[in-house]
Amino acid sequence: MSGLIGKKIGMTSIFDENGKNIPCTVIEAGPCVVTQVRTEDVDGYEAIQLGFDDKADKNASKAALGHFKKAGTVAKRKVIEFQGFDDEYKLGDTITVEHFSEGEFVDVSGTSKGKGFQGVVKRHGFGGVGQATHGQHNRLRAPGSIGAASYPARVFKGMRMAGRMGGEKVKVQNLRVLKVVPEKNLLVVKGCVPGHKNAYVTIQK
Repeated sequence: MSGLIGKKIGMTSIFDENGKNIPCTVIEAGPCVVTQVRTEDVDGYEAIQLGFDDKADKNASKAALGHFKKAGTVAKRKVIEFQGFDDEYKLGDTITVEHFSEGEFVDVSGTSKGKGFQGVVKRHGFGGVGQATHGQHNRLRAPGSIGAASYPARVFKGMRMAGRMGGEKVKVQNLRVLKVVPEKNLLVVKGCVPGHKNAYVTIQK
């Protein structure tokens, strides 16, 4: 799937032609520079490596600086490979947000917000012991029983318990593109996308 690397700016809402208020996310998509072209002969598959968001040379390794120098560009913070582009691109080409058009549907991938160690009520939607009606003193949000009897005498794998929540790769599919703003490299999609503000995301179509 072809696409671009972007950065989540934040959420807002716009009104459609019928006056309905639509929640949407604003993404800074591109411009992305082609930093490597994978070919069937050399690499065994075809793909295009894109780089996004400049960073200072002092923050990049010598190997990375040499890699980006071949493409005639400065060091990039984020590098991702994409497949399925219709057009032919060569090293150093720039792909902008105009790769997308209004009305089409895209998939957005990112890392969800990390929420730390959370209990079963927040993490899995438990209702609390006794639905908080039996005067459980200090056990209102406890998980309750987690095991069986002397057989099997263990806790099964996958048991929903407290633990680390968030910080996982999440893909939200079929988000409609509401607006493309080429002069500011902005893409407005309907709904929410994973990650905090200024988090890197991948937009695929």
